[in-house]
Amino acid sequence: MPNAPIENVIFDMGNVLMTFNGMRFARIFTDNEADAELLDRALFNRFEWSLLDAGVIGHETMQRVAEAALPERLHANLHECIAHWPEHSEPIPATNALVPRLKEHGLGVYLLSNASTRIDEQLGHCPAYPSMDGRVVSGEERLMKPDPAIYRLLCDRYELDPATCLFVDDNLNNCIGAEVAGMQSFHFAGDPARAAADLERRLAG
Repeated sequence: MPNAPIENVIFDMGNVLMTFNGMRFARIFTDNEADAELLDRALFNRFEWSLLDAGVIGHETMQRVAEAALPERLHANLHECIAHWPEHSEPIPATNALVPRLKEHGLGVYLLSNASTRIDEQLGHCPAYPSMDGRVVSGEERLMKPDPAIYRLLCDRYELDPATCLFVDDNLNNCIGAEVAGMQSFHFAGDPARAAADLERRLAG
């Protein structure tokens, strides 16, 4: 059976609309590669980071967990990183340019992200975000992709038919979760410019 016509496109944020690279962020707040690796492992590469995105723990708890995994000499670096890393998350040009074109063609555009309650510190410099029609964020809802419930929540909140929604994510498991919830999906993989061009061709076809 053919897919329903796409009426809404739902974007992930990290590495689809905005860059997220823990090691790059860690390098900004340290003086050498070895310390950057320590900071990345203690903060961005821990299981507890997903708990932060899930809204299960807060940023103070995340900081204490990371401090326990670091030598005391890096605690000041950690505090600066926690406070300022969102400023260094950069817009991905190709997808940010695509969003207004989708709007011009009458498509609804939404955000569905696994992110903490500080997400607006990134979205504040995301060019496409002001033109979006709505959002669901894991840390605000205490639900996470790929749980089908979070995709259904977005559809219920904005009265969308899942069959007419195309979900775009760099994580294949999250795309599968969207399909379980009745959506179509697009795996945003590889070079961002090429992936955005492939996505636009799919929407045009």
